[in-house]
Amino acid sequence: MSNFEADDPSAVAQHYAATSLRAQIGDALGRADLADDHGRIDWKDLAPLDEFHVRGLAATAELAAELRLTPGATVLDVGSGLGGPGRFLAVTYGAHVTGIDLSPPFVEAASMLSERTGLVDRTTFTVANALDLPFDDTSFDHAWTQHVAMNIRDRGRLYSEIFRVLRPGGLLAIYDVILGDGGPLIFPVPWARGPEISFLLSADAMREALGQAGFEVVSWADTTVIANEWIARQRDARSRAPSSPAVGLHLVTPPDFPMMMANLGRNLVEGRARLLQAIVTRR
Repeated sequence: MSNFEADDPSAVAQHYAATSLRAQIGDALGRADLADDHGRIDWKDLAPLDEFHVRGLAATAELAAELRLTPGATVLDVGSGLGGPGRFLAVTYGAHVTGIDLSPPFVEAASMLSERTGLVDRTTFTVANALDLPFDDTSFDHAWTQHVAMNIRDRGRLYSEIFRVLRPGGLLAIYDVILGDGGPLIFPVPWARGPEISFLLSADAMREALGQAGFEVVSWADTTVIANEWIARQRDARSRAPSSPAVGLHLVTPPDFPMMMANLGRNLVEGRARLLQAIVTRR
């Protein structure tokens, strides 16, 4: 969920600011004793930490199944965070993933985690702005973004930039929070403490922005109901085991993150926000 540019990109970067993230995660991994005799960690053991979006690894797996990747496909992960989805795509489908993120600490940590899982040959992470992608036209077979666009006001530019770097026939996989019709958002939420850096679009407005950028819809699914069920299960699990696991989101989130998640759950239940999973294509 480490996202990109609002009117002032520094405001978004500050929301996701983290100091010594690489060292902090590395220390936690050492305490968890996850490495084998060669110092390598199984990528699956990182899922509680590096799948930084609603429904975690399950949502990533479902979205990836819709993408229909073939071995060797090149994928741009826009807003790659700690790199968990990219590593999943690399291991499960044999993809070569390039992740970009606005936050240097997240990029550094993502690179370290790919080193620890032996996936540096198939995953690369770099600091970049989603509204000004540092890649040539038609550079990638497919693109991917999860819980990123909520911080971006200029959706037209975001989707146009992704369209530009995709090859004809390439797919863009999207999993994002969208605007509901149940009233204004309750803040703070995981991507924003207030409306200054929160720019949700309705489903219709998002579809229109994608269409204006040149994309055509392949699939379009509201996943709010299963998201609500997942959030409820997470809340119940925390009540039964209130102590934090050795490796989890608490390593990269602020102390009030549980309240942010609770507000997200309320926003979804009350229809103030919804969850969308979509596949669109550049024809």
